[in-house]
Formats: sequence, C-alpha cells, structure tokens
Amino acid sequence: MTKTAQSIYDEAVLGATICYSDGTPRPPDRFKRKLRAWEARNGRGRLTRRSPGSRGSRPYPATFTLHEGNYGSEGVIILSVNRIFSVADERAFEIVDVPSPGAALVLHRWSDEPELLHVAADRAAAESWRDRHGYPNAYIEIVGEAESVTKVA
Repeated sequence: MTKTAQSIYDEAVLGATICYSDGTPRPPDRFKRKLRAWEARNGRGRLTRRSPGSRGSRPYPATFTLHEGNYGSEGVIILSVNRIFSVADERAFEIVDVPSPGAALVLHRWSDEPELLHVAADRAAAESWRDRHGYPNAYIEIVGEAESVTKVA
C-alpha cells in the first residue's frame, strides 16, 4: 500500500524496511547513466530515526532517516549510507517489512529522539552486538513490549 512521507513519519516503527519511488519505470541495465540517476531517486532502507521539525527560530519540516546500507571489506565498515527525507517529500513510500515481535532493537538517544543502531533476533544477540560495537550507553527495546518509544504518539 502506497503511503506519503508524512504517513511514514507518523505510522512506521523504527526498524521497518521502507521502499520509496518517484513513480518512473526502471530503465534497462544498458543505460548506465539513466539507471544510476533512477537509483538515486528510488530505493529502500531501514527506518532508523525521526526528527521533529521547527526547532529554534528557523522552522523546517520534520524528517525521517532511512539506512540504505554499509560498504566496506573484511568486517570494516568504510561507508554507511543514510538518506534523510522531509515529510513534504512527494515520492511514494511503502512499508515492506517490520521487525517481528520479540526482536530486539538496539537504540540510543540523539537530540532527545531514539535512533536505531541495530535489529537483533533477541535480547542476548542485541547485548552481544552492543558490546562488540562499542555502544555502552545504548539501550535495548524488545518489539511488542514498549512500542511507545519507537512510534510517534
């Protein structure tokens, strides 16, 4: 079901996989430049953060962040790709997947808002990930237990 950027901000839970599209058809692979341009406007990512708008004296719209992927080699992340969308974005969005009940979200506070760092299968896996990756102040939330933190009220 197609949604607006505002409805993704309002309804989607952190950790949800979101697709976005400008509505144009994907060009054939042989058109390399056109394909790269299309891929820049269409894609998917995991919802990791929401930021309310209008802080301070300079008003701006609320935004949400999709994590599109990590790039590197031999277990070392060189580049982490995140894309920030305004709630006024005109692209079409779709929630493809949400974390299953019982999954553990590793979160931390960023400007008083939760930011998703990792989705694990359970609490033990989340604690292990948090300790291995050096996030001592991160907290763990189990999906289905405290949805008020990961969903905008």
